[in-house]
Amino acid sequence: MLWDISPPVQPGSPVFPGDTPYQQQWAATLGPGCPVNVGTLTLSPHVGAHADAPLHYDPTGASVGELDLAPYLGPCRVIHAIGVGPLIEWSHLAHAIGQLPPRVLVRTYARMPVDRWDPDLAAFAPQTIERLAALGVLLVGIDTASIDPAGSKTLDSHQVIRRLNLRVLENLVLDDVPEGDYELIALPLKLMTSDASPVRAVLRELP
Repeated sequence: MLWDISPPVQPGSPVFPGDTPYQQQWAATLGPGCPVNVGTLTLSPHVGAHADAPLHYDPTGASVGELDLAPYLGPCRVIHAIGVGPLIEWSHLAHAIGQLPPRVLVRTYARMPVDRWDPDLAAFAPQTIERLAALGVLLVGIDTASIDPAGSKTLDSHQVIRRLNLRVLENLVLDDVPEGDYELIALPLKLMTSDASPVRAVLRELP
């Protein structure tokens, strides 16, 4: 079985206030003398499900196109921490921590708001990421737009990610995914100067 955990990307898809929304225009359209449709896209790389690169929170960090793909592909655990905000504390995850795989995705919404911006999004407590990393976790994911509170100016959890060289996925849709272990496939594009990349994130049932 395959779970698509990516929100739709289309006009009206929510972005951080001030970020570039998704827009599409047609550079060419089917008709006399033109055999194809060709679109032109304008968007933030943080629209929809996406992978942050170190460049997003570190002025000397690597771009998303420079990153090793291995953290974005392999065994992961989905853990439910629904409605626990504003911060995901260790106690919210403790029920599902035994023998962790290298990737952890956390569901905080009963229904992820794919059509509106949520200023009250749940985020990770920095200490929670520290403890996950200590158990060998290489990638953390969340069903909100950020691993830090929307109004944060210090981005404490992003700075833990930077210091420990972890990877992060944001804006996942985990509404219909039971807690448990899966194979994650969420490869970023090879964008050599970008601070993030959209991903088509999916979970596959383990054999």
